[in-house]
Amino acid sequence: MEHEDRIALFLDYENLALGARDHRGGGAFDFRPIADALAERGRVVVRRAYADWSYFDEDRRMLTRSHVELIEIPQRMGASRKNAADIKMAVDAIELAFERDYISTFVICSGDSDFTPLVHKLRELNKRVIGVGVEGSTSALLPPACDEFLYYDRLEGVDIPPVRARHARPVRQTGPDQRPTEPEQQREPEVEEPPVGEEPGRDVDALAVQVAQTVAGLQGSASGEVTASRLKRTLLRKDPTFSESDYGFRTFGELLRHLAEHNVVDLAEGPAKGDPEVSLPEHGDREVAFGLLRGVVGDLGSAGNPVALSGLKNQLRRVRPDFSEKKLGYRSFLQFCKAAATSGAVDLRWSPEADDYLLTTSS
Repeated sequence: MEHEDRIALFLDYENLALGARDHRGGGAFDFRPIADALAERGRVVVRRAYADWSYFDEDRRMLTRSHVELIEIPQRMGASRKNAADIKMAVDAIELAFERDYISTFVICSGDSDFTPLVHKLRELNKRVIGVGVEGSTSALLPPACDEFLYYDRLEGVDIPPVRARHARPVRQTGPDQRPTEPEQQREPEVEEPPVGEEPGRDVDALAVQVAQTVAGLQGSASGEVTASRLKRTLLRKDPTFSESDYGFRTFGELLRHLAEHNVVDLAEGPAKGDPEVSLPEHGDREVAFGLLRGVVGDLGSAGNPVALSGLKNQLRRVRPDFSEKKLGYRSFLQFCKAAATSGAVDLRWSPEADDYLLTTSS
């Protein structure tokens, strides 16, 4: 119990409910998927939702069954209901941050960028902040400010909205034997809708590059081993919306095992069970890539002439189309070539005359 995160949940309910209605085919907002997602992250000790509840009579029953405290923000003549709810919610969150030291995580359920200063202040007070919002109505400013951001649409248990079918306009006939007029003949081609529930697949190769770069950065900038949990926290700091489920993996461990099978990372037993140590392969693909570079440089400079760095990467890809220095943990092709030179695979020097780096095969 001592190591569980204590979570305080604050819902800008009007923002969530209207966002779900407007961007999810008119569907009703369901609180249960949010509650389930937070249960996996810690113990929720405070649940508050802010709205003028006369507009959400049915929702009140649903939230009450989930033990959410309803904070009434009535609409008054000449006042802005939205601003009143936002201010009340921000004041309560800051007050709770000072009064309840045991609360380690604050969850702000809203896509409104007006809450960005609140998120910054809570993090300044050493609180972890998770944001939750409907994807279509969430400001681009809010997710990067949070430690983690969950899109409501992607949570387990959220129903997929139906795709509205397009109907072709009926062709008007002026008589049994008459053809339609010219404008009616030139009908726009129908756009084929994707099947319900299908989304464009996430690029696992791009994810492999991101993971390899992150592991390389952690190994180079910090002491101690890089564990899976530490890697996941770092990926979330880089992209608070990151989720391995978006790439088809059930758990982060399953994702790491997939990358290990493809020689992107190495896994070893870590300090805690279920939290393996992650590192970049010392040999294997990296040595093969150095050999590939040496072979291409040798072929291009067969008469003893040096080969310019510019355009060399394209030559490597002609031999091996899937080549990517970023999969090996290098941030640039130049960094990869410098590592190859350090290993003795090639010689690398700067040429002021050519205004470029020149490579030759080492003798």
